[in-house]
Amino acid sequence: MADLHLTIGNKAYSSWSMRPWLALKASGLPFDETVLCLFTEETNAWLAANSPNRKVPLLRHGDLRIWDSLAIIEYLAELVPEAGLWPKDSKARAIARSVSAEMHSGFQALRQNLGMNVRRTYPNFAVPADAQADIDRVQAIWAECRKTYGAGGPFLFGAFCAADCMYAPVVTRFVTYDVKLTPEAQEYVNAMLAQPFVAEWIAAGKAEPWVIEKYELTV
Repeated sequence: MADLHLTIGNKAYSSWSMRPWLALKASGLPFDETVLCLFTEETNAWLAANSPNRKVPLLRHGDLRIWDSLAIIEYLAELVPEAGLWPKDSKARAIARSVSAEMHSGFQALRQNLGMNVRRTYPNFAVPADAQADIDRVQAIWAECRKTYGAGGPFLFGAFCAADCMYAPVVTRFVTYDVKLTPEAQEYVNAMLAQPFVAEWIAAGKAEPWVIEKYELTV
């Protein structure tokens, strides 16, 4: 059994679970995982007994419990700095942390109107104006990061890093809701979908047996 154990929610729907899971994969550290079906009595009881905020994700490392996606990523970056979860360049690293924190705290209209569901696609989905403003901001972030720091590879800061982990669920949302993107943003989406860890998560989400009706739109 690995020293690290990550408890997460449904891979089809849980954006906050996806982020640290990708970071763990990118870290190269061995870990065990438990996937819980969200909003069941059994899951709620387990979370009440084990997770300080009664939510997933939850990383356990020995007797240490870490219960926030970005905090988990920061912890992993400290455990294995050689994995490059944050860019080496100090300026790039500051911007990577800034755009990750912005994703962590913002984009409420995007979250509320375009819920994560890797199993579904909604062609020609009518995006509300406030969600479109969030989409425009995400694309601006991607464009600036790629232009300024992305010369070393196809991701936001060249190599796949924590900032990409933070924006990965948004990539899946853009696919699910048929969001019209700039050519540059679409290139980034394509690169993310081809990234092995991202592809692995999506495939697992599509294979899950559970269905949560609140995340299944009728359009």
